[in-house]
Amino acid sequence: MPRGGPDAARWDRWFETDRAEYLDRPDTPDEGRRVLRGLDRFQRLTLGYRSFCRLTLQQVRGDAAPEILELGAGLGGLTRRLVDRHPTARVTVSDVDPGVVGAVRRGPLGAHPRVTPAVLDATAIDAPDGAFDVAVLTMSLHHLSPPGVVALLDEGTRVARRLLIIDGWRHPAYLAVAPLLWLTGGRPHVHDGLISLRRLYSASALHALAGAGTAAVTVRTRFVPPGYLVAVATRAVGDRRPAGDGPHDRRSADAGPHDRRTADDGPHDRRTADGGPPPPLTPGLLP
Repeated sequence: MPRGGPDAARWDRWFETDRAEYLDRPDTPDEGRRVLRGLDRFQRLTLGYRSFCRLTLQQVRGDAAPEILELGAGLGGLTRRLVDRHPTARVTVSDVDPGVVGAVRRGPLGAHPRVTPAVLDATAIDAPDGAFDVAVLTMSLHHLSPPGVVALLDEGTRVARRLLIIDGWRHPAYLAVAPLLWLTGGRPHVHDGLISLRRLYSASALHALAGAGTAAVTVRTRFVPPGYLVAVATRAVGDRRPAGDGPHDRRSADAGPHDRRTADDGPHDRRTADGGPPPPLTPGLLP
């Protein structure tokens, strides 16, 4: 399926690319590390972490001590902000790359009493059913193939009451961010950033993939300025097993001792069928 959705326009299909990012290539570890540092600078400079934190905490309003799972965390910038902003939140900060998680574990987050670093695959999460209040994946959805997105939706809604996905909004006008990518991470960051923008999923694609899994997953999507696709995925009540009653009872050795985890949605009620109002972009910028 095209990343622009099953009814993607011809220009959108031309815009898409299968080129691999440095972060997804085992033969470019040095470039991948530079990209991670560039991404961290970019999100701090553009106040991305602040937006991600606000959107995540909206999902756990009213919970005295929420359990949060960050997937694909990279250097853990969102987790740092979450534990700073919420005095009782406990966060499992995870990534599929053991080297990345090792670096987090050796840093300040590894010594934080409310943070547990873990090596976890977002498409096959080694955690019990219903273990978290919310699972969150930011700026990483485009790294997954369509079957990987289906697996993420199934797994994320299995281990958490809600799965929050934040990624870029699919539109070629956002290629204009290239100079800022250069300033924050040089050539490797520009390379990966421009590929990422061409591999983003649209809201319609995410809705279509939500119906392709084994679980009854519902996805609500919307546009959040300046250019984010925000999705909240949940399972039907009858399709959820109680914690510890499913096939994923064995926690990873890295996953920590957190046993209880639930959630609430944010205050945004108005959504169109395709996920909210489109961004104020100029059609004339289309290639």
